[in-house]
Amino acid sequence: MPGIVIVGAQWGDEGKGKATDALGDRVNYCVRYSGGNNAGHTVVVGGQKFTMHLLPSGILNTNCTCVIGNGVVVDLDVLAEELAGLRARGLDVRHPLISADTHIITSYHQVLDKVTERFAGNRRIGTTGRGIGPAYSDKINRIGIRAQDLLDPDGLAAKVQASLASKNQLLVKVYNRAAIRAEDVTEALLAHADELRPYIVDTSRVLNQALANGQVVLFEGAQAHHLDIDFGTYPYVTSSNPTAGGACTGTGVAPTHLDRIVGIVKAYTTRVGEGPLPTELLDEDGERLREDGGEFGATTGRPRRCGWFDALPVAQAGMVNGFTDVFLTKLDVLTGWPEIPVCVGYEVDGVVTDIWPMTEREVEVARPVYERLPGWTEDISRVRVFDDLPATCQAYVKRLEALIGTRISGMGVGPGRDQNIIINSLM
Repeated sequence: MPGIVIVGAQWGDEGKGKATDALGDRVNYCVRYSGGNNAGHTVVVGGQKFTMHLLPSGILNTNCTCVIGNGVVVDLDVLAEELAGLRARGLDVRHPLISADTHIITSYHQVLDKVTERFAGNRRIGTTGRGIGPAYSDKINRIGIRAQDLLDPDGLAAKVQASLASKNQLLVKVYNRAAIRAEDVTEALLAHADELRPYIVDTSRVLNQALANGQVVLFEGAQAHHLDIDFGTYPYVTSSNPTAGGACTGTGVAPTHLDRIVGIVKAYTTRVGEGPLPTELLDEDGERLREDGGEFGATTGRPRRCGWFDALPVAQAGMVNGFTDVFLTKLDVLTGWPEIPVCVGYEVDGVVTDIWPMTEREVEVARPVYERLPGWTEDISRVRVFDDLPATCQAYVKRLEALIGTRISGMGVGPGRDQNIIINSLM
């Protein structure tokens, strides 16, 4: 049975939670492998909206065991709040398993995130201020706090003390902030130890055994390809690897276990935060897309920047990740436009190309070249068979498929769990 990876193909917010939830009742394990609570996945079930920031979207399916992999950074307070919030709404959810190697976000990571972003001025990244970047920095600098440290209180206290030795110097002498007491940080982390102890396990072994036994494992990436620390629009990126390769390094599962790589693509383009967005609309069309699509960040509430569909970044993501399938979301939002532009190339320094640019400067100066497709006015939210879509809507989907070079195997025609059209099974 397969290992299936869900990857955002644009700049995040493509609807990965919806796609993951749609598969969740047919998989045995649902795994988050990257990012932290700077991501938000929204799922609508029975008319109710549920937003998860750390929990895998499969948490809403009671037959699915959820796992937080070693590639994630975890805010323990947020994790506890999310679980409590779901249970308060009457849901019977199990606590996810947590990799012993998962790194923990502390209060000093959050403080550093906010002050460094504030001092960055015009070079600010547009972070959420939740401590994600500093936690990953400590991981790379080999001074991070991991879930397994909660099982050793004395060792945890020593590691927090060592990490704060230099950070307090920076906070006090450079940023004119108060020093942080190591004892307070340690106490706050250990407050979660008793609850978490049964769930901190060797998740790599758990997942490999599950795959060896023929069970289905769904790997859920946060953010998206063009926010990847290596392949995204650097420096306006996240601090981890949301790409398909991150599913292996973020969980300890070998690439040979990955059978399907599903790219999640919005029928238009959005982005939150700073950084280039070649098809961005700074006019009433952009505002209409934002309002019709409900384009406000699930984590921050910030309005998303909106633009027409851009084939170049999606094709690039397909190449790097090796998409076997694409799931197209929010197709219904485009209903009512008499004409829908699609970006098929960029003009860069007077030269037109249909290939994603190599350098940061080229992406920033790129001018989109549009092909204009006829729209449709019919309500498609109740359609469940592709051939029942309006002819112009079918033509739009088929044109996107040709441009990105990967088959579109399914599409969302509304926010509800059942508002999908499946052409080819994703399993």
